[in-house]
Formats: sequence, structure tokens, C-alpha cells
Amino acid sequence: MSLRLLATGGTIASRVDATGAAVPAASAADLIAATPGLADHGPIEAEEIDRVNGWNVTPATMVRVAERARAALEAGDEAVIVTHGTDTIEETLYLTDLLAGDATAAGPIVFACAMRNASEVGADGPRNLLNAARIARDPAARGRGALLTINDEVHAARWATKTDTLDVATFRSPGGGVVGRVEAGRVRFGLDSPGRPPRGSAIVDQVALVKVFTGMDAAPLRWFLDAGAQGLVVEGTGAGHVPGEVVPGIAEARDRGVPVVLTSRCWTGRTAAVYGGPGGGVTLDGLGVLRANGLNSAKARLALMVALGVTRDPAELRDWFARA
Repeated sequence: MSLRLLATGGTIASRVDATGAAVPAASAADLIAATPGLADHGPIEAEEIDRVNGWNVTPATMVRVAERARAALEAGDEAVIVTHGTDTIEETLYLTDLLAGDATAAGPIVFACAMRNASEVGADGPRNLLNAARIARDPAARGRGALLTINDEVHAARWATKTDTLDVATFRSPGGGVVGRVEAGRVRFGLDSPGRPPRGSAIVDQVALVKVFTGMDAAPLRWFLDAGAQGLVVEGTGAGHVPGEVVPGIAEARDRGVPVVLTSRCWTGRTAAVYGGPGGGVTLDGLGVLRANGLNSAKARLALMVALGVTRDPAELRDWFARA
């Protein structure tokens, strides 16, 4: 059986052009040809989903990646490797875990990326892609959901996040930790991947993400509600607080039947109902906000898209996020 490579572009597929800018240039087949030792891991079927920078990957493309990965495993491919730009890889990774993570019982889904393009000295794409193949062939990687490998580390989808703009060691897993490493060509796992809530048959993509700022009022929330948002993710401060003038917008969302998920701009930790007063966590709980269970804001948005495809019932949504 073969591995399947799904390519989407990103730095791992980029080279510097005549203008001096790095742009996605390599096809899926080019990536395979440029990675020494990759052929030792058996036949790889190359498939190009897209060829764009990470910041231009849309939720629709993320869904295509997830669905194609699931379909490939269900059709008998041994494993799936996805190459992707680093800016949004954690989002596609997490959405793939939500929509296809259960399919990894049949074979791993491993994402690979790069922080240095192919024109740079020390380009890390080939090593990361080779490690992805090593992980994909390892029986211990099965059933772990979607995984990310970079810099000889293995990260679980729920926890992985980009923390530095340019550092090769940019990816961290602050919610849990690195689940494995590739050491001298051998894959070693140390932690289990977290579980996931159930998926539905579709996702609802009209979900907006709003980051609060000091002195903010409810106008941004009302704009998204009037534009047809079916869900809102509000990134608050600290343990999950918003300026008092934002509260009427959250109340209006509740009255319109639009769920609001509360996250924090803090790097680690869950939101909690500790403080009262305008915009405090206790006040927001009284308005029926959902808590993101430690997900960062970008992932909470994707989670709400999936959750709304499962249920619209507030109590069921609360239970869904408790398992996310």
C-alpha cells in the first residue's frame, strides 16, 4: 500500500523568485523528488489540493484536506501526509482532526511544513517531509488523530500552535506538550493525543472571530450579527473578560440565538467565571456564553463551525465544547 501526499503550498513548497520574494513554486511531485531518502519509505501518490501561502488557505480548503484525507484512508491508503504553510497549519490540522481524526485508526494523518524556503541555506522542508513519512509508516502513530511534525518533534492537533514569527522552533504545544520525537531516524511517542468530540455531516462557516480591545463597544459584534454570523468567538482578556460596553452585543447575540464562545488572549489556561461586574466572567456566564475549554481563538472558531453542524441546542453545545 502507498502513502498519499496532499500538498497545499506554503513555505515548504516555496522558492525565491526574480523579485526576491519567496512564493509557492513546487508541486507535490517536486517535493517528493527534492527529499533525499523519501523513496526508502515506499511508493507515495502525489496530489495537489492547492498551491498558496498559508494565510490564503480558506476554511473550504481546510475541509477539502480533511475530507480527502479521510477518503484516502477509507479507500486503503496506508497513511496521508499533508504539506502546508505554517501561518494556518494549526487550523487545518485541528479541523482535520475534528473531521477525520477517527479515521486515523486505519492509518496516520501527518502534517509537515517548513520555516525556511527551498532557496535558503538550511531549508528544513525536506527533513520535515522525510520525518512525516517516518511517522506515517510507524504503527504507533495510528489512532492518534492528526499530527504535526517539524523540527524533529511531533505535536497533537489540539495543542500545536505557532509561537514565533520566524524561529524554526516556532511550534509549541502549551496545552499538553510534545507527544513524540524523531530521534536518529526513529519515531518515539511519549504522550497520548487528546480525544475529540463528535463530528456532524457538515460545518457552518459563518462564524466570526472578534478580539476585544480596551474601550471597545458592541458595534463590531453587531456588525457581524447583521452580516449573518451564525456564531461568534470573542477573544477576551485574562480569564475571559470583555469591556462592559461589549456586553450588550453578547446579549443581543443570545437574543438572536447566535452562540458566543469565549476565549482568552492569554497563551495558556482556560477561561473561568471568577469576577462579577460589567464584562466579568460571572456576568458573561449569566448571558449563556460557551467556554472554549482552553482552545485558542482560531481553533475555537473552527470548533464552533463543526459544533454547529452537530447541534444548535445551547446545552448540547456546552457539552460538545467540554469534550473539545
